[in-house]
Amino acid sequence: MTKKKKTLYILLFSLLFHAFAAQAQEEMFTPREQQSISTETPRLFDRSTGFTVDFAQYSEKEYSFPLPVGKILGTRKNNNVIIGTTHGDAVKAMFGGVVRLSKDLPQWGNTVVIRHDNGLETVYGNNAQNLVSVGDHVTAGQTVAIVGTKSEKTFCEFAVMVNGSRMNLETLIDMRSHRLRRHTLLFEQQVAGVKITVVNEEKEKTIARSKGRREPQRGNMSDGQNRKVEETASANDKYGKNTEHIARPQDDYEVLDIDEFQSMQFEHDLLSPFKNSNEFTINFAEYTDDQWCYPMKGGKVISPFGGKRRHAGTDIKTKAGDPVYAAFEGKVTLSGNHYGYGQCIVIRHANGLETLYSHQKKNLVKVGDWVKAGEQIGIVGRTGRASTEHCHFEMKCNGRPFDSSKIFDHATNTLKKQTVVFRKTKSGVSIAVEKKH
Repeated sequence: MTKKKKTLYILLFSLLFHAFAAQAQEEMFTPREQQSISTETPRLFDRSTGFTVDFAQYSEKEYSFPLPVGKILGTRKNNNVIIGTTHGDAVKAMFGGVVRLSKDLPQWGNTVVIRHDNGLETVYGNNAQNLVSVGDHVTAGQTVAIVGTKSEKTFCEFAVMVNGSRMNLETLIDMRSHRLRRHTLLFEQQVAGVKITVVNEEKEKTIARSKGRREPQRGNMSDGQNRKVEETASANDKYGKNTEHIARPQDDYEVLDIDEFQSMQFEHDLLSPFKNSNEFTINFAEYTDDQWCYPMKGGKVISPFGGKRRHAGTDIKTKAGDPVYAAFEGKVTLSGNHYGYGQCIVIRHANGLETLYSHQKKNLVKVGDWVKAGEQIGIVGRTGRASTEHCHFEMKCNGRPFDSSKIFDHATNTLKKQTVVFRKTKSGVSIAVEKKH
Protein backbone atom coordinates (compact mmCIF):
# COMPACT_ATOMS: atom_id res chain seq x y z
CA MET A 1 0.00 0.00 0.00
CA THR A 2 1.41 3.35 -1.02
CA LYS A 3 1.90 6.11 1.50
CA LYS A 4 -0.72 8.24 -0.30
CA LYS A 5 -3.37 5.48 -0.15
CA LYS A 6 -2.57 4.80 3.48
CA THR A 7 -3.11 8.50 4.27
CA LEU A 8 -6.45 8.47 2.43
CA TYR A 9 -7.62 5.37 4.35
CA ILE A 10 -6.66 6.96 7.66
CA LEU A 11 -8.50 10.15 6.71
CA LEU A 12 -11.60 8.20 5.62
CA PHE A 13 -11.58 6.14 8.82
CA SER A 14 -11.21 9.30 10.87
CA LEU A 15 -14.17 10.94 9.14
CA LEU A 16 -16.35 7.86 9.62
CA PHE A 17 -15.32 7.58 13.26
CA HIS A 18 -16.20 11.21 13.99
CA ALA A 19 -19.50 10.86 12.13
CA PHE A 20 -20.49 7.83 14.21
CA ALA A 21 -19.24 9.54 17.38
CA ALA A 22 -21.31 12.64 16.63
CA GLN A 23 -24.38 10.50 15.99
CA ALA A 24 -23.81 8.62 19.25
CA GLN A 25 -23.46 11.90 21.12
CA GLU A 26 -26.73 13.22 19.70
CA GLU A 27 -28.46 10.01 20.71
CA MET A 28 -27.58 10.87 24.33
CA PHE A 29 -30.56 13.23 24.18
CA THR A 30 -34.13 12.53 23.10
CA PRO A 31 -35.71 14.51 20.22
CA ARG A 32 -37.62 16.58 22.79
CA GLU A 33 -34.41 17.41 24.67
CA GLN A 34 -32.81 18.55 21.42
CA GLN A 35 -35.74 20.80 20.47
CA SER A 36 -37.24 22.20 23.70
CA ILE A 37 -35.53 24.56 26.15
CA SER A 38 -37.63 23.80 29.24
CA THR A 39 -37.57 20.05 29.68
CA GLU A 40 -36.96 17.95 32.77
CA THR A 41 -33.54 16.38 33.29
CA PRO A 42 -33.89 12.56 33.20
CA ARG A 43 -32.85 10.72 36.38
CA LEU A 44 -31.92 13.96 38.19
CA PHE A 45 -34.06 13.05 41.20
CA ASP A 46 -34.12 9.26 40.76
CA ARG A 47 -31.99 8.47 43.81
CA SER A 48 -33.21 11.26 46.07
CA THR A 49 -35.68 14.14 46.18
CA GLY A 50 -32.79 16.57 46.59
CA PHE A 51 -29.11 17.24 45.87
CA THR A 52 -26.56 19.88 46.87
CA VAL A 53 -23.88 21.81 44.99
CA ASP A 54 -20.99 23.42 46.90
CA PHE A 55 -20.00 26.41 44.76
CA ALA A 56 -17.32 27.39 47.31
CA GLN A 57 -15.19 24.59 45.87
CA TYR A 58 -15.22 25.92 42.30
CA SER A 59 -11.84 27.03 41.00
CA GLU A 60 -11.03 29.83 38.57
CA LYS A 61 -11.24 27.43 35.62
CA GLU A 62 -14.62 25.99 36.59
CA TYR A 63 -16.74 29.14 36.21
CA SER A 64 -17.11 31.97 33.71
CA PHE A 65 -19.65 34.76 33.32
CA PRO A 66 -21.40 34.27 29.92
CA LEU A 67 -20.27 37.65 28.57
CA PRO A 68 -17.13 38.67 30.50
CA VAL A 69 -17.29 42.29 29.31
CA GLY A 70 -21.09 42.46 29.23
CA LYS A 71 -23.46 44.23 31.62
CA ILE A 72 -26.67 42.86 33.12
CA LEU A 73 -29.48 45.09 31.90
CA GLY A 74 -32.23 43.43 33.90
CA THR A 75 -34.29 40.33 34.63
CA ARG A 76 -37.50 39.38 32.88
CA LYS A 77 -40.57 38.06 34.71
CA ASN A 78 -39.64 34.49 33.72
CA ASN A 79 -36.16 34.86 35.34
CA ASN A 80 -34.40 35.26 31.98
CA VAL A 81 -31.48 37.67 32.35
CA ILE A 82 -30.58 40.14 29.60
CA ILE A 83 -26.82 40.74 29.27
CA GLY A 84 -25.92 43.66 27.01
CA THR A 85 -22.62 43.91 25.17
CA THR A 86 -21.02 45.00 21.89
CA HIS A 87 -21.49 43.55 18.41
CA GLY A 88 -19.41 40.43 17.71
CA ASP A 89 -18.72 39.56 21.36
CA ALA A 90 -18.16 35.90 22.26
CA VAL A 91 -20.66 34.02 24.46
CA LYS A 92 -18.95 31.75 27.01
CA ALA A 93 -20.12 28.56 28.75
CA MET A 94 -20.75 29.23 32.46
CA PHE A 95 -19.70 25.72 33.59
CA GLY A 96 -18.38 22.59 31.90
CA GLY A 97 -20.91 20.20 30.37
CA VAL A 98 -22.51 18.77 27.24
CA VAL A 99 -24.49 20.70 24.61
CA ARG A 100 -28.10 19.45 24.75
CA LEU A 101 -29.66 21.86 22.24
CA SER A 102 -28.26 24.03 19.46
CA LYS A 103 -30.78 25.42 16.99
CA ASP A 104 -32.74 28.43 15.77
CA LEU A 105 -35.96 28.83 17.81
CA PRO A 106 -38.93 31.10 16.92
CA GLN A 107 -38.78 33.42 19.94
CA TRP A 108 -35.19 32.94 21.14
CA GLY A 109 -33.31 32.99 17.83
CA ASN A 110 -30.14 30.88 17.65
CA THR A 111 -30.01 29.17 21.04
CA VAL A 112 -27.61 26.89 22.91
CA VAL A 113 -28.53 24.86 26.00
CA ILE A 114 -25.76 23.16 28.00
CA ARG A 115 -26.38 20.42 30.55
CA HIS A 116 -23.74 20.69 33.25
CA ASP A 117 -22.10 18.07 35.43
CA ASN A 118 -23.48 19.78 38.56
CA GLY A 119 -27.11 19.09 37.52
CA LEU A 120 -27.89 22.60 36.27
CA GLU A 121 -28.47 23.77 32.70
CA THR A 122 -27.69 27.13 31.11
CA VAL A 123 -29.45 28.77 28.17
CA TYR A 124 -27.84 31.23 25.74
CA GLY A 125 -30.32 32.83 23.31
CA ASN A 126 -30.42 35.58 20.66
CA ASN A 127 -27.10 34.43 19.17
CA ALA A 128 -25.95 35.64 15.77
CA GLN A 129 -24.27 32.24 15.34
CA ASN A 130 -24.01 29.04 17.36
CA LEU A 131 -20.49 27.59 17.42
CA VAL A 132 -21.26 24.22 19.05
CA SER A 133 -23.39 21.21 18.16
CA VAL A 134 -25.54 18.79 20.15
CA GLY A 135 -23.31 16.34 22.04
CA ASP A 136 -20.24 18.58 22.13
CA HIS A 137 -18.39 18.61 25.44
CA VAL A 138 -17.48 22.14 26.54
CA THR A 139 -15.43 23.61 29.37
CA ALA A 140 -16.16 26.69 31.49
CA GLY A 141 -15.16 29.80 29.57
CA GLN A 142 -15.27 28.08 26.16
CA THR A 143 -16.85 30.14 23.37
CA VAL A 144 -20.19 28.58 22.38
CA ALA A 145 -21.73 31.36 20.26
CA ILE A 146 -21.44 34.89 18.88
CA VAL A 147 -23.84 37.37 20.48
CA GLY A 148 -26.71 38.65 18.32
CA THR A 149 -28.61 41.93 17.82
CA LYS A 150 -32.37 42.46 18.02
CA SER A 151 -34.33 45.73 17.81
CA GLU A 152 -30.99 47.56 17.58
CA LYS A 153 -29.89 46.07 20.91
CA THR A 154 -26.96 43.63 21.20
CA PHE A 155 -27.56 41.19 24.02
CA CYS A 156 -27.62 37.58 25.20
CA GLU A 157 -30.89 36.13 26.54
CA PHE A 158 -29.53 34.02 29.39
CA ALA A 159 -31.11 31.66 31.93
CA VAL A 160 -30.08 29.02 34.46
CA MET A 161 -32.36 26.01 34.87
CA VAL A 162 -32.70 23.05 37.18
CA ASN A 163 -34.92 20.18 35.98
CA GLY A 164 -36.45 22.47 33.35
CA SER A 165 -37.35 25.24 35.83
CA ARG A 166 -35.67 28.63 35.61
CA MET A 167 -34.00 29.82 38.80
CA ASN A 168 -33.25 33.31 40.08
CA LEU A 169 -29.71 33.99 38.83
CA GLU A 170 -29.01 36.28 41.79
CA THR A 171 -29.06 33.22 44.06
CA LEU A 172 -26.11 31.89 42.09
CA ILE A 173 -24.03 34.97 41.28
CA ASP A 174 -23.54 38.54 42.49
CA MET A 175 -25.36 40.59 39.83
CA ARG A 176 -23.00 43.57 40.17
CA SER A 177 -19.57 41.94 40.21
CA HIS A 178 -20.65 38.84 38.21
CA ARG A 179 -18.74 36.59 40.59
CA LEU A 180 -20.01 33.19 41.69
CA ARG A 181 -21.47 33.18 45.20
CA ARG A 182 -19.34 30.79 47.26
CA HIS A 183 -22.04 28.96 49.17
CA THR A 184 -23.81 25.60 49.10
CA LEU A 185 -27.25 25.30 47.51
CA LEU A 186 -29.79 22.55 48.15
CA PHE A 187 -32.10 21.69 45.23
CA GLU A 188 -35.30 19.84 46.23
CA GLN A 189 -37.95 18.46 43.88
CA GLN A 190 -41.41 20.01 44.32
CA VAL A 191 -44.81 19.38 42.71
CA ALA A 192 -44.43 22.50 40.57
CA GLY A 193 -40.75 23.33 40.27
CA VAL A 194 -37.62 23.04 42.42
CA LYS A 195 -37.03 24.61 45.84
CA ILE A 196 -33.58 26.16 46.17
CA THR A 197 -32.18 26.78 49.67
CA VAL A 198 -28.88 28.32 50.80
CA VAL A 199 -27.46 25.61 53.09
CA ASN A 200 -24.04 27.03 53.93
CA GLU A 201 -23.75 30.79 53.86
CA GLU A 202 -20.71 32.47 52.31
CA LYS A 203 -18.53 33.45 55.27
CA GLU A 204 -15.28 35.24 55.96
CA LYS A 205 -13.53 31.87 56.26
CA THR A 206 -14.33 31.27 52.60
CA ILE A 207 -11.94 34.03 51.58
CA ALA A 208 -9.26 33.18 54.15
CA ARG A 209 -7.74 30.55 51.88
CA SER A 210 -5.48 32.99 50.11
CA LYS A 211 -4.59 35.41 52.90
CA GLY A 212 -7.93 37.19 52.96
CA ARG A 213 -8.31 37.48 49.20
CA ARG A 214 -10.95 35.76 47.15
CA GLU A 215 -9.68 33.76 44.23
CA PRO A 216 -10.17 35.78 41.02
CA GLN A 217 -12.64 34.31 38.54
CA ARG A 218 -11.64 34.21 34.90
CA GLY A 219 -12.53 37.15 32.74
CA ASN A 220 -15.57 38.36 34.63
CA MET A 221 -14.29 41.09 36.97
CA SER A 222 -12.13 44.16 36.58
CA ASP A 223 -9.34 44.95 39.04
CA GLY A 224 -11.63 47.51 40.67
CA GLN A 225 -14.41 44.97 41.06
CA ASN A 226 -11.99 42.47 42.57
CA ARG A 227 -10.85 45.04 45.12
CA LYS A 228 -14.46 45.83 46.02
CA VAL A 229 -15.26 42.15 46.51
CA GLU A 230 -12.18 41.66 48.68
CA GLU A 231 -13.42 44.40 50.99
CA THR A 232 -16.75 42.60 51.48
CA ALA A 233 -16.70 40.48 54.65
CA SER A 234 -19.56 38.19 53.70
CA ALA A 235 -22.16 37.54 51.05
CA ASN A 236 -25.21 39.76 50.72
CA ASP A 237 -27.47 39.18 53.74
CA LYS A 238 -30.30 38.55 51.31
CA TYR A 239 -28.62 35.27 50.36
CA GLY A 240 -27.56 34.15 53.83
CA LYS A 241 -28.18 30.72 55.33
CA ASN A 242 -31.72 29.31 55.06
CA THR A 243 -32.90 31.77 52.40
CA GLU A 244 -34.83 30.03 49.65
CA HIS A 245 -36.91 30.46 46.50
CA ILE A 246 -38.81 28.25 44.08
CA ALA A 247 -37.60 27.76 40.50
CA ARG A 248 -40.71 27.27 38.36
CA PRO A 249 -41.29 25.97 34.81
CA GLN A 250 -41.66 28.75 32.22
CA ASP A 251 -43.18 29.16 28.78
CA ASP A 252 -40.47 29.09 26.10
CA TYR A 253 -42.61 31.14 23.74
CA GLU A 254 -43.35 34.26 25.77
CA VAL A 255 -43.08 37.30 23.50
CA LEU A 256 -41.61 40.45 25.05
CA ASP A 257 -41.54 43.76 23.22
CA ILE A 258 -38.92 46.50 23.14
CA ASP A 259 -40.68 48.51 25.86
CA GLU A 260 -39.96 45.77 28.40
CA PHE A 261 -36.36 45.62 27.20
CA GLN A 262 -36.10 49.36 27.80
CA SER A 263 -37.60 48.91 31.26
CA MET A 264 -34.86 46.41 32.04
CA GLN A 265 -32.25 48.96 31.01
CA PHE A 266 -33.85 51.36 33.49
CA GLU A 267 -33.64 48.65 36.16
CA HIS A 268 -29.92 48.24 35.50
CA ASP A 269 -29.46 51.96 36.10
CA LEU A 270 -31.34 51.67 39.37
CA LEU A 271 -29.16 48.86 40.68
CA SER A 272 -26.46 51.49 41.08
CA PRO A 273 -27.56 55.08 40.32
CA PHE A 274 -23.99 56.19 41.10
CA LYS A 275 -22.31 53.68 38.78
CA ASN A 276 -20.72 56.35 36.56
CA SER A 277 -20.00 59.07 39.11
CA ASN A 278 -20.65 60.12 42.70
CA GLU A 279 -23.59 62.30 41.70
CA PHE A 280 -26.55 62.50 39.34
CA THR A 281 -29.13 65.19 38.60
CA ILE A 282 -32.88 65.11 37.96
CA ASN A 283 -34.56 68.14 36.42
CA PHE A 284 -38.15 67.84 37.63
CA ALA A 285 -39.00 71.08 35.77
CA GLU A 286 -38.92 69.05 32.55
CA TYR A 287 -41.49 66.53 33.80
CA THR A 288 -44.82 66.69 31.98
CA ASP A 289 -48.12 66.03 33.75
CA ASP A 290 -48.13 62.38 32.64
CA GLN A 291 -44.64 61.76 34.07
CA TRP A 292 -45.51 62.29 37.74
CA CYS A 293 -48.43 61.91 40.13
CA TYR A 294 -49.03 62.75 43.77
CA PRO A 295 -49.55 59.37 45.44
CA MET A 296 -52.67 60.36 47.39
CA LYS A 297 -54.77 62.95 45.58
CA GLY A 298 -56.39 65.25 48.13
CA GLY A 299 -54.35 63.73 50.97
CA LYS A 300 -53.09 65.68 54.00
CA VAL A 301 -49.82 65.04 55.85
CA ILE A 302 -50.42 63.83 59.42
CA SER A 303 -46.83 62.84 60.19
CA PRO A 304 -43.84 64.36 58.32
CA PHE A 305 -40.41 62.88 57.58
CA GLY A 306 -37.90 62.75 60.45
CA GLY A 307 -38.71 64.25 63.85
CA LYS A 308 -38.19 62.59 67.23
CA ARG A 309 -39.51 59.31 65.85
CA ARG A 310 -36.91 59.40 63.06
CA HIS A 311 -39.79 58.75 60.70
CA ALA A 312 -38.46 57.31 57.41
CA GLY A 313 -41.48 58.45 55.41
CA THR A 314 -44.45 60.79 55.23
CA ASP A 315 -47.89 59.70 56.47
CA ILE A 316 -50.60 61.00 54.14
CA LYS A 317 -54.16 60.91 55.51
CA THR A 318 -57.17 60.12 53.36
CA LYS A 319 -60.25 57.92 53.71
CA ALA A 320 -60.56 54.16 53.44
CA GLY A 321 -61.00 52.85 49.93
CA ASP A 322 -59.29 55.78 48.19
CA PRO A 323 -56.82 54.94 45.39
CA VAL A 324 -53.03 54.94 45.81
CA TYR A 325 -51.09 56.04 42.72
CA ALA A 326 -47.55 55.44 41.42
CA ALA A 327 -45.50 58.63 41.75
CA PHE A 328 -43.39 57.91 38.65
CA GLU A 329 -42.99 55.24 36.00
CA GLY A 330 -41.11 52.14 37.14
CA LYS A 331 -40.97 48.46 38.04
CA VAL A 332 -42.64 46.90 41.07
CA THR A 333 -39.98 45.15 43.19
CA LEU A 334 -42.10 44.34 46.26
CA SER A 335 -45.83 43.78 46.69
CA GLY A 336 -47.21 41.99 49.73
CA ASN A 337 -47.40 41.93 53.51
CA HIS A 338 -44.14 43.35 54.86
CA TYR A 339 -43.72 43.39 58.66
CA GLY A 340 -45.21 46.52 60.29
CA TYR A 341 -45.77 48.09 56.89
CA GLY A 342 -48.72 45.78 56.27
CA GLN A 343 -49.64 45.54 52.58
CA CYS A 344 -46.64 47.26 51.02
CA ILE A 345 -45.48 48.19 47.52
CA VAL A 346 -41.99 49.27 46.41
CA ILE A 347 -41.31 50.68 42.92
CA ARG A 348 -37.94 51.32 41.28
CA HIS A 349 -38.18 54.27 38.94
CA ALA A 350 -36.45 55.09 35.69
CA ASN A 351 -35.08 58.32 37.19
CA GLY A 352 -32.91 56.39 39.70
CA LEU A 353 -35.18 56.78 42.74
CA GLU A 354 -37.36 54.34 44.66
CA THR A 355 -40.77 54.84 46.30
CA LEU A 356 -42.58 52.83 48.99
CA TYR A 357 -46.32 52.80 49.74
CA SER A 358 -47.70 50.92 52.76
CA HIS A 359 -50.74 50.05 54.93
CA GLN A 360 -52.89 49.38 51.83
CA LYS A 361 -56.13 47.45 52.24
CA LYS A 362 -55.24 45.77 48.95
CA ASN A 363 -52.34 45.90 46.49
CA LEU A 364 -53.36 45.97 42.82
CA VAL A 365 -49.93 45.21 41.33
CA LYS A 366 -47.48 42.34 41.63
CA VAL A 367 -43.68 42.04 41.59
CA GLY A 368 -42.33 42.50 38.07
CA ASP A 369 -45.17 44.75 36.85
CA TRP A 370 -44.13 47.85 34.93
CA VAL A 371 -46.37 50.75 35.98
CA LYS A 372 -46.91 54.23 34.57
CA ALA A 373 -46.94 57.44 36.61
CA GLY A 374 -50.48 57.96 37.92
CA GLU A 375 -51.48 54.31 37.58
CA GLN A 376 -53.51 53.04 40.54
CA ILE A 377 -51.42 50.49 42.46
CA GLY A 378 -53.42 50.02 45.69
CA ILE A 379 -56.39 50.85 47.90
CA VAL A 380 -56.02 52.84 51.13
CA GLY A 381 -56.30 50.83 54.34
CA ARG A 382 -54.74 50.38 57.79
CA THR A 383 -52.90 47.05 57.57
CA GLY A 384 -49.74 46.53 59.61
CA ARG A 385 -48.95 48.91 62.47
CA ALA A 386 -51.40 51.69 61.64
CA SER A 387 -53.90 53.46 63.92
CA THR A 388 -55.90 55.03 61.10
CA GLU A 389 -56.45 54.73 57.35
CA HIS A 390 -53.56 56.39 55.60
CA CYS A 391 -50.64 55.85 53.20
CA HIS A 392 -47.09 55.75 54.54
CA PHE A 393 -45.05 57.15 51.63
CA GLU A 394 -41.23 56.89 51.41
CA MET A 395 -38.73 58.08 48.83
CA LYS A 396 -35.25 56.51 48.62
CA CYS A 397 -31.99 57.03 46.76
CA ASN A 398 -29.45 54.21 46.72
CA GLY A 399 -31.44 52.52 49.49
CA ARG A 400 -31.40 55.58 51.80
CA PRO A 401 -34.74 57.28 52.70
CA PHE A 402 -34.96 61.05 52.22
CA ASP A 403 -37.60 63.72 52.81
CA SER A 404 -40.16 63.52 50.00
CA SER A 405 -40.95 67.22 50.53
CA LYS A 406 -37.75 67.92 48.58
CA ILE A 407 -39.62 66.57 45.54
CA PHE A 408 -43.32 67.11 46.30
CA ASP A 409 -45.23 70.07 47.75
CA HIS A 410 -47.49 68.16 50.15
CA ALA A 411 -49.68 71.20 50.84
CA THR A 412 -50.73 71.50 47.19
CA ASN A 413 -50.17 67.86 46.11
CA THR A 414 -47.84 68.99 43.32
CA LEU A 415 -44.35 68.28 42.00
CA LYS A 416 -41.76 70.95 42.74
CA LYS A 417 -40.41 72.25 39.44
CA GLN A 418 -36.72 72.32 40.30
CA THR A 419 -33.40 70.62 39.58
CA VAL A 420 -32.19 68.31 42.34
CA VAL A 421 -28.65 66.94 42.73
CA PHE A 422 -28.05 63.59 44.48
CA ARG A 423 -24.50 63.09 45.74
CA LYS A 424 -23.00 59.94 47.23
CA THR A 425 -21.19 60.55 50.52
CA LYS A 426 -19.40 58.40 53.09
CA SER A 427 -22.44 58.56 55.37
CA GLY A 428 -25.08 58.02 52.68
CA VAL A 429 -26.59 60.43 50.13
CA SER A 430 -26.81 64.24 50.20
CA ILE A 431 -29.63 65.96 48.32
CA ALA A 432 -29.49 69.58 47.22
CA VAL A 433 -31.75 71.84 45.15
CA GLU A 434 -29.47 73.22 42.43
CA LYS A 435 -32.00 75.41 40.68
CA LYS A 436 -35.62 76.42 41.16
CA HIS A 437 -37.60 77.13 38.02
